[in-house]
Amino acid sequence: MILIKVGMFQTLAIAILAIYLGEVIRNLFTIIKKYCIPSPVIGGTLFALITTLLYLSNISSFEFDYKTINSFFYNIFFAATGLAASVKLLKKGGKIVIIFSILAALLAILQNILSLGVGILMDMNPLVALMSGSVPLTGGHGNAASFAPLAEQMGGEGAIEVAVASATFGLIAGCILGGPLGRGLIHSYQLNNTQQSIVEETDPNHNKQNLVSYKRSTKAAFILLLACGLGQTMFVMFKHLLPQINMPIHVMCMLSGIIIRVILDTNKKNNEALYQSIGIIGEISLAIFVSVVIITMQLWKLIDLAVPLLIILALQVLLCYLFCIWITFRLCGKNFDSAIIATGHSGFGLGAVPVSMATMTAVCSKYGYSKLAFFVVPLIGGFISNISNALIITFFLNFAQKLL
Repeated sequence: MILIKVGMFQTLAIAILAIYLGEVIRNLFTIIKKYCIPSPVIGGTLFALITTLLYLSNISSFEFDYKTINSFFYNIFFAATGLAASVKLLKKGGKIVIIFSILAALLAILQNILSLGVGILMDMNPLVALMSGSVPLTGGHGNAASFAPLAEQMGGEGAIEVAVASATFGLIAGCILGGPLGRGLIHSYQLNNTQQSIVEETDPNHNKQNLVSYKRSTKAAFILLLACGLGQTMFVMFKHLLPQINMPIHVMCMLSGIIIRVILDTNKKNNEALYQSIGIIGEISLAIFVSVVIITMQLWKLIDLAVPLLIILALQVLLCYLFCIWITFRLCGKNFDSAIIATGHSGFGLGAVPVSMATMTAVCSKYGYSKLAFFVVPLIGGFISNISNALIITFFLNFAQKLL
């Protein structure tokens, strides 16, 4: 087998080509656009399938240099998300943040009960079965890498392979499920973006500035880079002051974006065009990040999933779908915002926050934007849920060990 090493800029170029390819496929097959499947997901998955076929044919394997660019675009996106949070949005989004935090924790608990219960019925090692629950799904590949070795040490042989494969399965499932879910809710309840619970107050006589402005675009890019710099500084300080708490750097970039937005809003000057420019850069960064994540997936690891594990994961997808429709959507307001929040919940409930953002963006590009959803989902999925899920996983690991 030939090992093909793909450099950072080559990886980036492939990711961009995958986005373009995905857009072409979306335009050719209207059913894909109809159900709001994002372009990076379409093109990226196609490329991942090609690399998988080459690997299984024993022709070649690919080694991508992607971690640096992934970190860069991921944090730029979260800084842009923070900058989208106005003071009015922060005030009115408080109640939804609390409700959604509880719902995210509840889904994680149900995922673990399902994986453990079905796994025991199918005579699986409880610790291994648990690696198809909230560890790889709500937690993603990060939690899979963190908790699976611990599960193996506790007696769950093969936990790492199961966790990584389940996380990959969840990533794909989340990419496919989110768009149709959001579209279904919007059409079923005849929702549109005029029903948003958060509407920015603007002067009706104000003429929106032309977005194509060198000065404004430059300012937007510089603000985002400053926000990331401040975010990393806050990350280092937090890690030094509270080393026992694992705080992701992207959360600090989002927080720094919020701080800068609050400062900018103290100026009475209308900055709406600037914020739109920042939002555009954020969306570009998200598309690149998602594309890079998907083109570098090792899909052949899913082949090693045993039948019992596939059954558990299929049930997990059904659980997440029903939970987001019947619980998340209703308890978060049963309006347009809650439909987009439910879309995002299905993303990080099965895969990761970037999946949430990609599917939400795909739905919003067709039906209208939800500032509330794009504030609440990354805050919960990228920060609060990480903490609650870690506590939930720890409890279930100890419980599963007692069942051995």
